Amino acid sequence: MLYLLTLSILLSLTRAPEQPVVPAATVCLSPEEQKLYDLIMAYRRSKKLPVIPLSAKLTLVAQTHTRDLTSNFVDDTPEGCNTHSWSDKGSWSPCCYTPDHKQAACMWNKPREIAGYQSNGFEIAYWSSAGANAVEALDGWKSSPGHHAVIINDDIWKSVQWKAVGISLYETYGVVWFGELADDERPGRCNN
Repeated sequence: MLYLLTLSILLSLTRAPEQPVVPAATVCLSPEEQKLYDLIMAYRRSKKLPVIPLSAKLTLVAQTHTRDLTSNFVDDTPEGCNTHSWSDKGSWSPCCYTPDHKQAACMWNKPREIAGYQSNGFEIAYWSSAGANAVEALDGWKSSPGHHAVIINDDIWKSVQWKAVGISLYETYGVVWFGELADDERPGRCNN
């Protein structure tokens, strides 16, 4: 009996942790985040592309990442890690995303790890010393071939169909997460 109880405890400790469930009511967009979403979708429509539904899970990942970047990116980031990196200061695994993309999987997996989104996520990131805002973020991404391709499903993203998107603008950082799996949970609008 003691053996079975010990085995049961050991098995429970070695199982993967439960994936969090994200209630839509706990994730919300600020007016500037909503503006960024609206601008991106208007731009996609101008290119005859479909609107991508907002995702509470991908928005949670986006908002978690902009806060991590704001608190930890400059001071605690190892050399060679870019803004797709994650610190070791949260409940996630740290990630050093390098310019050669060899560590890309550590970023792609963050939606699973943080929000229980059961597919890869793909992020575009932006920084402005004057503070992140919707118009400047989209203009910057439109002028960057790699970021632009993600937004309009071009180049290596041509055959991909985005089914979910998450948005965050926080202090000096802005990020957008794209995913191929639909998410029925939508973020709300923040009261402030």
